[in-house]
Amino acid sequence: MKHGMPPAGGLVLGDVVLDETCLFAHRNGEQIRFTRSERALLLVLSRNPNRLMQRSQLLDAIALTQVDASDRNVDFLVNRLRAKLGDSARSPRFIATQYGEGYVWIAPRPPDLAPKLDPAQVGALLAIAFVVPPHDKRVADRADILARQMRDMIAGRLGAGESVVVVGREADAATQAARYILKVSLQDSGARLDCTATLREGPSRRIIRAFRLEFGDAATDSLMPEVERVATGIVESLRRNLAEASEGLGTPADQPLEIRMRKASTLLSASNPKWLEKGLELREARAQNPGSADFALQWCLHLFARLVLTNPFTGIDRAERDEIESEIEATVLNCLPLIESNPLLMLAAAKQLYFVDRGHLELAEDLADRAFARTMDSAAALPVLGQLRQARGDFAAALAFFDRGIEMADPDSEFLLHMRVLKCIALLAAGNREALKAAAAFAYEKNPHSPADLSVLIAVLFTPPDQELPPAIVNVLLGAGPEGARNAIAFTYMTSVRHLTSLQARANLMRGILAHMTRLHGMDVIEPFILMGTGQITAI
Repeated sequence: MKHGMPPAGGLVLGDVVLDETCLFAHRNGEQIRFTRSERALLLVLSRNPNRLMQRSQLLDAIALTQVDASDRNVDFLVNRLRAKLGDSARSPRFIATQYGEGYVWIAPRPPDLAPKLDPAQVGALLAIAFVVPPHDKRVADRADILARQMRDMIAGRLGAGESVVVVGREADAATQAARYILKVSLQDSGARLDCTATLREGPSRRIIRAFRLEFGDAATDSLMPEVERVATGIVESLRRNLAEASEGLGTPADQPLEIRMRKASTLLSASNPKWLEKGLELREARAQNPGSADFALQWCLHLFARLVLTNPFTGIDRAERDEIESEIEATVLNCLPLIESNPLLMLAAAKQLYFVDRGHLELAEDLADRAFARTMDSAAALPVLGQLRQARGDFAAALAFFDRGIEMADPDSEFLLHMRVLKCIALLAAGNREALKAAAAFAYEKNPHSPADLSVLIAVLFTPPDQELPPAIVNVLLGAGPEGARNAIAFTYMTSVRHLTSLQARANLMRGILAHMTRLHGMDVIEPFILMGTGQITAI
């Protein structure tokens, strides 16, 4: 699929430009997409250049993306990566095979392009890195033993699918695609073995907990009690931090993390009617808890739902919309100092600041990116991250986030519909009608997660200007009359178009709906602010 020039900041490897996040690559103008498992493997290989990665380490990297992964899965994924990158096992440019052991990433890296940690992919839940004095073989040997013991003890206490990897003494733990980093420092002080362990969030570098291990001058066999004590503390800290990262917005506190994060994805979905139904309940909750940022932001999501789930043909008065958006803006800004440690609330705030479109794009990006650094491979952040990239005109990055959300969504779910609509909007804004044609097939089918009137508007939006609308949709538009058409055009602009910084992208989005509406009801259905906001588009 052609997507023009690749975005700046990628890693240039011959004729391949690899995005830092490993979400996609470009070769000869063609965009290459990777599956979740391919990305996990690509991250751990490319961020450990010229280092042998054993199959067991690569298995750890893909453990969260596959069930019952085996050595054969690793080999299969490596072959797929080679095919996509234009690599060859016989004359490798990227991935070399170390027969009987594993693989090595051999692509030369320009010296000024040091790897940047990006949370878009997770190779493991926890990466353990030992730091030892150079040339101290005795301490290095102990470190190897401690690393294995600590990995096994921690992994044994975590749930299935939450992998723990040892990244090697010389590897910089910050370059590992892991959600958390445990850095262990060892030093032989003669009478004792000094050892400290620091647990951090991988992307944000936030220290979660620090330990001192008391070894004295004991032999290696007696190190186990201290290792067990620290392993227990690490697991407790991980579980607490994972739970905190999924708190708020009414997520079920008594359910497993994965379920909570899936629930959060739905709660942050633009089409979620739950917030519309909870208005009275949230008003009372805010009155009883006036200092709660959680209830305040839930109230904002209720207000947001009133704006986006209204009947587009009936519309909402401009003055009322402005009043609601002013309340959203003021409430969110007031909550910002209170939500710095809560990624779900940060995402909710970013979503609202982006939507009201009052000059907060940079602030919304900061909130969303920092929240993503804590929610990691959850789908909850993907919609707003994609919309923020799209607002800046980076459609390739936006589509990568939307495609990833589609890949992670449950079949026939509300979240899947939301991500598909966002992807189609991005394709339309980018002017890629060819790709839109295939992606928008769902728009002409009934969907239980979309009100009938919104479904009609989506179909109108995605139908090319020179293509006839289905008769059933035409009948709805005729029944709405000129006033209904005028309301629908304004609704579309305010909910999906005005946020884009590019006038051309705005025009691309509006061209189809303006053509269809004016063909039925005349030019008077286009209000002046629509023409101004799309660069004075007058030729339909």
